Amino acid sequence: MLATDPITLEIIESSIRAASEEMVAALRKTAMSAIIYEVLDMGTGITDGDGNLASSGAGIPSFVGVLDKAVKRILELHPAEEIAPGDIFVTNDPSFGGVTHLNDVVLALPVFAEAELIAWTANIAHWNDIGGMAPGSVSTDAREIFQEGLRLPAIRLFERGALIRPVLEILLANSRLPEFLRGDMWAGVAAVRIGERRILDLVAKYGPDTFVEALRASFDHGERVARRALADLPDGRYALREEQDSGVVYSVALEIAGDEFVIDLRDNPEQDNGPNNVSRDGAVIASQIVMMNLVDPHGSANAGHFRPLTVLTQRGSVFDPSPTAACGIYYEVRIRLYDLLWRCLAEQVGVRLPAGGFTSVCGTYVGGQHPDTGRHFTIVEPQVGGWGASPDRDGNNALFSGSAGHTFNCPAEIAEARYGLYVEQLRLNDEPGGEGEFRGGKGIVLDYCVRSDGCFLTCSYTRDRHPPWPLAGGQHGSSNYVEVLRVGGAVERHAVVTGLKVDEGDVIRIHTGNGAGYGDPARRARTRILDDLRNGYVSEETARLIHGFEAGVSRRLTWANDALTDRASATRTGDLE
Repeated sequence: MLATDPITLEIIESSIRAASEEMVAALRKTAMSAIIYEVLDMGTGITDGDGNLASSGAGIPSFVGVLDKAVKRILELHPAEEIAPGDIFVTNDPSFGGVTHLNDVVLALPVFAEAELIAWTANIAHWNDIGGMAPGSVSTDAREIFQEGLRLPAIRLFERGALIRPVLEILLANSRLPEFLRGDMWAGVAAVRIGERRILDLVAKYGPDTFVEALRASFDHGERVARRALADLPDGRYALREEQDSGVVYSVALEIAGDEFVIDLRDNPEQDNGPNNVSRDGAVIASQIVMMNLVDPHGSANAGHFRPLTVLTQRGSVFDPSPTAACGIYYEVRIRLYDLLWRCLAEQVGVRLPAGGFTSVCGTYVGGQHPDTGRHFTIVEPQVGGWGASPDRDGNNALFSGSAGHTFNCPAEIAEARYGLYVEQLRLNDEPGGEGEFRGGKGIVLDYCVRSDGCFLTCSYTRDRHPPWPLAGGQHGSSNYVEVLRVGGAVERHAVVTGLKVDEGDVIRIHTGNGAGYGDPARRARTRILDDLRNGYVSEETARLIHGFEAGVSRRLTWANDALTDRASATRTGDLE
């Protein structure tokens, strides 16, 4: 069968996509930590032999974007002749392909066919504790990466299929939750091995040359899709600056020229003295996600989609820091960049994108001694919130931000069973904010009641001082923040805090923001009537409005009819002048 047969190429492309999804299932079903098996704080992917992204599974889009960069860094650090079948590499350091922060651990396995390296399978997942100065390995007080945990510089974890036991022992000795780490590691190993097996099945059926040709054709198709979409956008250079909650100003410049897309991030502050930095690769990922929203929002990204993209950064800046910079809160920096790029396109390019949402990971870390088992626990929980309204519909309620992707909140039953907390309420946020012709989606209010003394709270939320931005006359959304309701009645408000002591009976109340509105709020009633009528659904509120309108029309018709009757009667009797 010819390597260029389009049907065969499509079957192979779909099959590697299915293999990526099967890797997700293996990781989810075997992981120890709820952050992985419930929240899906993970990602899986398959690359070609050179580390170019070929396919991705479910999980966080910004995690999938890590995997090709991790594989390419592994290839830079290890000569090809030293890489063998059965090897598995591990990395978590941004300077060694880890891209994000030390909690997010990448496992990558090379796939060989007839002694040729034809592909890699890889996954990334958040490990609850990798050492460092604070439980959970995240602290807003960190000043250098050495304080944030154990660095894994793209080293072998398995050699020719055999576990390198001293590496595992080092990992376990540096974690406050060693059994969870062990279980999550073996889940990642299972996932990359499942992916390898599925690729070898394809190679056995179609041959290695056809497999490689299928990947190449997929990349070329992705490039054509991206360039065609970019060519339809208005050419120009667009820039935007935005103050952040910390007072620093981030800036972006976007240039669309034909079918090329350039994002310039060089005019930005020097790297943060604390952990609010994102690696250059992380900044590239934020740019790639925004680009996919533009060019192929319902497609599966591959390396070809990003051939038209150029990202410019300045070494030593917040978006391209030095290798020793702390990066534990990278996720808020990257999501702020993602949101700023989105805003620039929505406001200045005229692309039909929604208004601003709560757009924060709202990472929440609570830990301490479990009152039932006496063991240490750490909950790692991103939060859902409200999305901004669009030109034709309300924003989504209670979803993760766009760059957080295909993830879920942890069910109350799981949280109460695994952690030393009670979940006392989870409801939509009823604060004002996000009004418009189309309103922003609602955030949430979530209460964790602490069950033992000496527990801690760590968080770093953005969009506290600067709420979500509206469009076309809508109203700003509301803020992200945490309240601590003390047993004695005191209430504390925080958006950024590390290791705050909380005791039995204290309540940690999480507020995530409502998205911003789109359009003049005064037009909302009319718009809702039209929408409800178009959808064949009339709410009670709409029914009252319609009834009032119809009653008014009826009164006017009665008055007009009476007037005409009186006029006709007068004419007959000669009283009309």
